[in-house]
Amino acid sequence: MPGKIVGFEITRLQYPRARVIGDSQVRSDFHYKGILELFTDSGQTGLGFFESLFSQLPSQAELKRAFAEEVFPGLEGQNPFSLVNRVVRRRGGNQRSSIFGQPIEHALWDLQGKELGLPLFQLLGGKNNRVKAYASGLDYHMTDDEFGAFFEEKARLGFQGFKIKVGHPELEWDIHRLKLLQKVVGPKAVIMADANEAWSPKEAIRRLYAYREAGITLYWMEDPILRDDFDGLRQIMDEVPFTHVNSGEYLDLRGKRKLMEARAVDILNIHGQIGDSMKAGWLAAEYGIPVSLGNTSHEIGVHLAAALPEVAGFEYSFLDYDQLIEQPVVFKDGYAYAPDRPGHGLVFSEEARKKYAQADPS
Repeated sequence: MPGKIVGFEITRLQYPRARVIGDSQVRSDFHYKGILELFTDSGQTGLGFFESLFSQLPSQAELKRAFAEEVFPGLEGQNPFSLVNRVVRRRGGNQRSSIFGQPIEHALWDLQGKELGLPLFQLLGGKNNRVKAYASGLDYHMTDDEFGAFFEEKARLGFQGFKIKVGHPELEWDIHRLKLLQKVVGPKAVIMADANEAWSPKEAIRRLYAYREAGITLYWMEDPILRDDFDGLRQIMDEVPFTHVNSGEYLDLRGKRKLMEARAVDILNIHGQIGDSMKAGWLAAEYGIPVSLGNTSHEIGVHLAAALPEVAGFEYSFLDYDQLIEQPVVFKDGYAYAPDRPGHGLVFSEEARKKYAQADPS
């Protein structure tokens, strides 16, 4: 019989990023991360990850208190198999977000895979653990020299697809960065861009034509306008036939469904909770819409990308946290390889716990 959940541990981590990341709207200088471990009476440990991009997490003591009082009573003594497949329709005041939702799901799927001796991508229905990846810089705040060196190195590593941040107030800045990218990665590379909702529909159309006139045709344009402006997204799709519209990152599962029902997306961007992402991917397959997998904690989303049909790309942003994991996800020649170890295959490094743990905000 599968083990039942009997305990937990939370570790709070904080350290400077190796590089500033961000886009036309935000920037982030520090890692503010949390590690959740769920323990079963069969001796298994399920691992989950959470983070705050822009502000420090509460103290470790407060995180543990909140989890112990508000969350763990619903997990203690439970079978991970039943929890991971449980459908709950929350209403009223029970519809609220929790920083613990995603790491709990990571840990439960990890436990389920370990109990069955199956890697997560197989548990989710996948056969092949190799996924085509693309290099993403989260590069808006880089200097030109940093930008060029970053993407030149990724091209040498074998990546053939590259995504950069655009959405600068000045069109010329966007075109300059796109041309610089094209120069360092070569004319045959697949180029994508993300504006993080910087524009109106008309401005998005204007910029995409300007990019093309400058010699750069994007494979996809990600989040060009507000996430729920479905009419505007359709307008861009109708008037810009040479570039795919990629959207959905900022929408929950219900929003993704409405986006597809409105036929307002060419490629659906999914990431976040494993269950909701799989549901969105399956629904996209029903609509004949390809999906892309955005950044996920420690690239755990590679398992989803290996399991879902019609995946147009898997994002890798080189986020300077491989040192936290004993055996990180492997990238080689432009492909990501889902770990073939039971569960999601990621184990928290005890050395990293000692080095990066910080119990209290600074």
